[in-house]
Amino acid sequence: MTETESIAYDVVVIGGGPVGENVADRTRAAGLTTALVESELLGGECSYWACMPSKALLRPVIAQADARRLPGLAQAVQGPLDAPAVLARRNYFAADWKDDGQARWLEGTGAVLYRGQGRLAGPRTVTVTGPDGTVTTLTARHAVAVSTGTRAQLPDLPGLAEVKPWTSREATSAQAVPGRLIVVGGGVVATEMATAWQALGSRVTMLVRGKGLLNRMEPFAGELVAEALTEAGVDVRTGTSVESVGRENGTVVAVTSAGDRIEGDEILFATGRVPHTDDIGLETVGLEPGSWLDVDDSLRVTGTDWLYGVGDVNRRALLTHQGKYQARVAGAAIAARATGGTVAEEPWGAHAATADHHAVPQVVFTDPEAAAVGLSLAEAEQAGHRVRAVDVEFSSVAGAGLYGDGYKGRARMVVDLEDEILRGVTFVGPGVGELIHSATVAVAGHVPVSRLWHVVPSYPTLSEVWLRLLEAYRDN
Repeated sequence: MTETESIAYDVVVIGGGPVGENVADRTRAAGLTTALVESELLGGECSYWACMPSKALLRPVIAQADARRLPGLAQAVQGPLDAPAVLARRNYFAADWKDDGQARWLEGTGAVLYRGQGRLAGPRTVTVTGPDGTVTTLTARHAVAVSTGTRAQLPDLPGLAEVKPWTSREATSAQAVPGRLIVVGGGVVATEMATAWQALGSRVTMLVRGKGLLNRMEPFAGELVAEALTEAGVDVRTGTSVESVGRENGTVVAVTSAGDRIEGDEILFATGRVPHTDDIGLETVGLEPGSWLDVDDSLRVTGTDWLYGVGDVNRRALLTHQGKYQARVAGAAIAARATGGTVAEEPWGAHAATADHHAVPQVVFTDPEAAAVGLSLAEAEQAGHRVRAVDVEFSSVAGAGLYGDGYKGRARMVVDLEDEILRGVTFVGPGVGELIHSATVAVAGHVPVSRLWHVVPSYPTLSEVWLRLLEAYRDN
């Protein structure tokens, strides 16, 4: 092991996924010298094992499902998907798991890339152990930002290590379609990967410990997605936990709490995420290795004036777009503090990630899609708001019928009865992912219901569901 002298920067970022890249971009734009440390591929989980490859797998599935709802086109798309072509396109969107393009982009920002394992080594100090064992010490004049994200959480099950289970990484990067796939879990990764691999030719069995799917959304979202998955051929088993797993002559065998033996060629565990903070030197600054980082709204770690936890590591909202939002806020806050400027930490200020608390949007790219922002009805009630839920079926909207025959979907807005603003909105149905930004504007902007009456949706589009929701609120 060779150790080099210390190199000083204004800012050091540990973790080069989308969040870390955005922190570096913002601090560089503010004129601060910035180093970024990455131990794997620059671009992170989202680029290679999550958002991009998963949506590349799902896009042909959704396009085919939409086409099958249209007379005149349905008969032309009845055959199976061309799985090798879908996987090849997925590989393209994952850049064939090479990060040359991302490295060129980062170089263009003026940030300096260090490849290797970054670890804190005391306040404002980071060591980087390179692939050849060389250790470089970086010091930060103003801030260190930890953006190392999360990794898949695996349960402590007998036989799991021998099975070599899939996590989200294997599910989004596999180069062949398994004949039979067992999916353990009922959240976003589980439902999206069940949708994709079933359509590509796998026989999929979902084992869901809870009562339904997508339990962080309104109950009807999980119900409609489960119904569609079942119709597509997925065997969805709720209230079912896995007690043990093993491989017998190459076949995966999962034994459930009911004593059933489920066989598959591969098994995917989509059972949660844990912070990737166990090996980054948190103990050297008085923090617990492997813990989530507790931060304020400027993303500064509690009890420090120099350490920031940005993105999934702080557990505020485990979503790429929300992490990038945090990165923009954190980058601006770091720059303001470094230059002695005014730090606007009040709610909705330039240096406060207020949307994390009130207006987090998410789209689940199943068929039908499920999209939500803000609070569900249950969450709003638990938070002490006096609210009312307003529900309408998309069948009341002309645009839904034009979108495809037999269109099925539902919308809900949660109205605060005291302030007459929206606390949350949920859409479920084909194509609704493109509607959620309008809801995000309404929720984040605290747009009064009285003003929403003047936001006229174009006819005949799916957006007319807004008019139906407002009418339902007015008439009841």
